[in-house]
Amino acid sequence: MHYPHLRTAADTVAFHAARHPERVALICEGREVTYERLHRESNRSARALLDAGAGPGSRVAYLGKESEDYYEVFFACAKTGAVLVPINWRLTAPEVEHILRDSGAGLLFVEREYADAADRISGELPARPTLVALDGPEERGAGFRAWKAGQPEDDLDTHTATPDDPIAQIYTSGTTGLPKGVVLAHRSFFAIRDLLAEHGLDWIDWRPDDVSLISIPGFHVAGIWWAMQAFNAGVTSVAMRMFAAHDAVRLIREHGVTTTCAVPAMLQMMLSEAGVGPADFASLRKVTYGGSPISETLMLQCVEVFRCEVGQLYGLTESGNTALCLPPADHVPGSTRLRSAGRPYPGVEVMIAGEGGAALGPGEIGEICLRTPAVMVGYWGMKEATDETLADGWLHTGDAGYVDEDGYVYVCDRIKDTVIVAGENVYPAEVENALCTHPAVAEAAVIGVPDERWGEAVRAFVVLRPGRAAKPRELKLHLQGLIADYKSPSGYEFIDHVPRNPSGKILRRELRERFWAGHDRQVN
Repeated sequence: MHYPHLRTAADTVAFHAARHPERVALICEGREVTYERLHRESNRSARALLDAGAGPGSRVAYLGKESEDYYEVFFACAKTGAVLVPINWRLTAPEVEHILRDSGAGLLFVEREYADAADRISGELPARPTLVALDGPEERGAGFRAWKAGQPEDDLDTHTATPDDPIAQIYTSGTTGLPKGVVLAHRSFFAIRDLLAEHGLDWIDWRPDDVSLISIPGFHVAGIWWAMQAFNAGVTSVAMRMFAAHDAVRLIREHGVTTTCAVPAMLQMMLSEAGVGPADFASLRKVTYGGSPISETLMLQCVEVFRCEVGQLYGLTESGNTALCLPPADHVPGSTRLRSAGRPYPGVEVMIAGEGGAALGPGEIGEICLRTPAVMVGYWGMKEATDETLADGWLHTGDAGYVDEDGYVYVCDRIKDTVIVAGENVYPAEVENALCTHPAVAEAAVIGVPDERWGEAVRAFVVLRPGRAAKPRELKLHLQGLIADYKSPSGYEFIDHVPRNPSGKILRRELRERFWAGHDRQVN
């Protein structure tokens, strides 16, 4: 289903509320929200945002797990011109503080589980944001509901969103250890939809009776993008508070879920649940995955057990999520295309850049560069970094790869050393900086190694100071509170020196070599 006149998130919720007001837009922990209610309540929240001074261009932060409140705040921001800054609730206090400080958010919606920490963090900021506590299911208007109580529910006429207006600012880990705020406009959530419809492709398609499972959290571009595709189509979504394999299987079965998007590690965990079989997934018709490549073994298992179409998406936060797709028709056992990231959507361009930026031919390895109408507005407050990433009109991904004669893109390595753990980006510099704050650590080098369950795992090589000692458990405990748990190394090795080139750059390839020997590509 494609409604080409819908160009912004504000248009989407208003249209479906008028067209089918009683249709359920979202289900979370058994609570159902219709499109009419989502529109009406986001109008109330939008007016409350304006009363709080959050107008066009203001940053509004959200720290909490998936819920109907999250999407209500998202649509409220769309209606006022404010920009939503979703924060990964798994981050540590210093990481959350950086995002709040960098974004300058004047409002912070926070679940009560994180409220005390958020209050302490806010006290350290130059301008303390106003905290709005999100109500728990047992509460009645103690926080968020009281904050918006009394606001009119009729449509606003104070702001008209355009496709190029910013709507979300999503933070990604930075190569220097400080996350960057990727600013995305409304068009990032509509452009690929339009390209697929224009060319009659069903790589990502929607039917009137679809039920979508939101398994990737909304603080990720993949999570909020996937949710918006379902909202744009006017279908029902089932939101998981947080991913757990047994819950995902149960929700698919109970709600007759027909389509979902997940990272390969999530799919593997669902398939590994005791006693699961095709009957548990009988309602599924299409599953898409992304965040990391999938092994042929896992792909075949998905096809065998899910008994539905399977497609792969490739993209980054900076590309506005997906830019390439390996459609279901290419998921053929034994096909070499299973090792590819897919091919660009019609209207999306790919160039492989060599030294100096010159375009390379088929089969030649260089940096994967993209042109897409969904591309980010830029990095918040970082013009130099934006200009570098979007140099010469191309989005430079930091991934190394090549294009074959048929236009399929193969990712071979990561130029920028990113480690992807179950779809979560981990940058070595961030972990290394944290390790080096331990008094016994002189140097550290971090790499990604193959991991059967998570795709990759973080491994640290540590040089100790003369006369000092430290054990892996001590270092692991030291990292608690400094970096999120998923960034913490799962393995440590103590070495005499970190290998470096003449300019001092860590030779990660030397450290990675023995772990990746026998693998076709240096990503997993």
